[in-house]
This record gives sequence, C-alpha cells and structure tokens, in this order.
Amino acid sequence: MPFRIAQIVCLAVSMLVLAGEPAQAIDVRAAVLRVDYQVPLPISRFDLRPDDLGVAGGLLADEDNNTTGTFLGHTYATTTRAATPETADAAMDEILAEGLRYIVVIARMDDLLRLTDKAAEAGAMVFNAEAADMPLRDDQCRANLLHTATSYQQQADAVIQFAVWKKWTRLVLIAGSNTPDVALADAYRKAARKFGADIVEERIFEDIGGTRRTDSGHVLVQRQLPVFMQDLPEHDVVIAADASDYFAPYLTYHLWTPRPVMGSAGLRPVQMHGGHEAFGATQLQNRFEKIAVRYMKDEDYNTWIALRALGEAVTRTQSDDVTTVIDFLLSDAFELAGFKGHQVNFRDWNGQMRQEVILFDDRITVSVSPQEGFLHRTALQDTLGLDRPESACTALGQG
Repeated sequence: MPFRIAQIVCLAVSMLVLAGEPAQAIDVRAAVLRVDYQVPLPISRFDLRPDDLGVAGGLLADEDNNTTGTFLGHTYATTTRAATPETADAAMDEILAEGLRYIVVIARMDDLLRLTDKAAEAGAMVFNAEAADMPLRDDQCRANLLHTATSYQQQADAVIQFAVWKKWTRLVLIAGSNTPDVALADAYRKAARKFGADIVEERIFEDIGGTRRTDSGHVLVQRQLPVFMQDLPEHDVVIAADASDYFAPYLTYHLWTPRPVMGSAGLRPVQMHGGHEAFGATQLQNRFEKIAVRYMKDEDYNTWIALRALGEAVTRTQSDDVTTVIDFLLSDAFELAGFKGHQVNFRDWNGQMRQEVILFDDRITVSVSPQEGFLHRTALQDTLGLDRPESACTALGQG
C-alpha cells in the first residue's frame, strides 16, 4: 500500500537521523480535551457535530505514531475527555494528575487560555485544535501553546488571495453581529487591504435570536435576504463573515444580484474535508473513515496533525521532554507531511502551524491557498496569517 511504503521511507529517514544512537524505549502519553458548548443547532443537519469529533483524529494519530514507534521502542496512547466550560478545569486537573504533559484542546479562546495556563503550571504543553481568534497568535500567545487550527486571518487571506487571483477584486462584505463574526469580518478587511481588493460595501446581518431550523426558516430567509441584498454597488463576489452559522448558508441562492459567495458559505476555507484526495490525501481519508465511519472534519485533522507532530518530535529527538519537544517543533529541523501540498511546520514567533488552506465548495477541493503569484521573502505559507513583523507575541522568544 502506498501509505505503508511512505511510512517505511519515513522510518528509514528517522533511522538515518538516529544512526549511531541506540533507540530508547519511550512511553508517550497524551490527551485530547474537548469542551462542548450549548449552542443552537446548525442550519444544516449535515453540520451536526459528531460525538467523536476530534477524538477520531487522535485515534488515527496513535495508529500512525505506533507504526513507526514499534521499530524504535516507542509507544503512543491518547486518552480523551469531553467537558463543559464548567467542568473543563476539573478535567484538565485529572489529565495533569495522571502525568500527561501533551494535551490537544478543542475549545474557545477564553477556555483555551485558562486551560493552557493551568497546563503551564504543571510543565505541560497544549495544542490548539479549534480556536481561530487572532489574539492567541498575537499579544495573548503562550510559550506552551502551539496552534494547528488556522487563524481567522489565515482563512480570510486564503479566500481573498483566490478572489484576487481570479481578478474578482470588488467585494461586498456581509457580516454577522456576534463577536466571532465581527472578528472574522475584521480579518477579511485586513486581507482585502493586504492583497489589493476593494470592499465596495459592508452590511451587518443582525442575529435577532430564535431558531434557525424551523419549518418556516427558509421561507423567511427567502423573503428577507434578497431585500437585504438590494441596491449594492457593482461587485464581483460576496464575502460572508458568519462564524456563528446564522445566515451564510442561505446566501448563495438568495441574493438580489447573482454573484459567487465565499467565506462562511459557498467557497469555504477549511483545513481538511472528506472529498480531498490530492497530495496523497486519499490514504489519510481511507484510514480515517475506517476508524470513524464518517468523513474527516477540521477538528479531526487538527488533532491528528498535532499528535503526529508530537510523534515526529519524539522520533527525531529521542526524547519526550516537553522543553526538548517544543524547541524541536519550533526549529527549522521540523517538518511533516500535511497532505495539502507542502510540508508543514510551526512559526517560531507565535506557534502557528504553517499550512495551506483548502478552498472547498462542499463537494470538491476547488483550490488551495497560497495562490500562485503571492510571494514571501522566506516562506510561501507565510502569506497567510500574521507575519513575523505583524505579531506582538513575545512569549516564544522570537517576536
């Protein structure tokens, strides 16, 4: 099988790196802590969160890490916890009491920061597998926190690069009114300025509460949205900033003037989706679906690649010491196949994983950003998200 061949090649490389050094038996234990929130049901039943969201990605990572680890005397095991915001601290305390020092956290920013600080007190590190908020990569960064989840700015930059590459540079920005929507809209404004697009008009779609999935929901939207979208200046594309999943999926076929929709609906920026097969990803998809009996979602991918990064660090350093692992992950020596075109690694100034962003239309991979023609002086992937001069993060010592 192609994936098994690839694993053998990776193993051979690892053995060359370790040539002359006897392999040491290492038992690597990690945890996935997912915080579940009381939120309205998604607009579409296709978007219901699986019970094993993120957890399945951890299972796949253990399988992959143990395949290589078997030859080196390394074993990998990941435990999982599901918590609420009220029980998350207790869950983290249990994880740390068990001696686990590598934790993938799937949570919102405030909870993530609190849990990360608790982990730091115990000498543990955290991978952020969900929160896209910019402060986490900026003035609220932490020395023991690395991000496999893409940021709002990486997502927005990926979309706007594609629009500019298509020469669709006149944008209408429709944003929700909730706090995450406001943050996402700000990322799109910055992306438009960065890449030379023009936001010709902005409108706010107010979240007035209530259910989004009643029998009459689509009828109301069918009446409201076309009127809401009237009298816009000439534009090429509509950008939806709806991190709250309140209105964006309805936009595509309820505009007044027919135009492509991108952002939170239409063409969406994702880390991974079940239809992505390029760059060897078919093997990843098949193995994940065998474990989970469903398609991969972003949180699964983010958890998987976080734990794979951990496995690669332990293999290459022959150590599970937290400081040693973090130093290696932030070094130029670390790289890992992400099945999106290029090797991934971490930015040493704010802990964000460098990675491509897939542009997905709910069926296929339409494109992958960064787009052709967008250049960077050191790393192509750094055209997406906060670049070194833009980040106020100093916790990692590389700001």
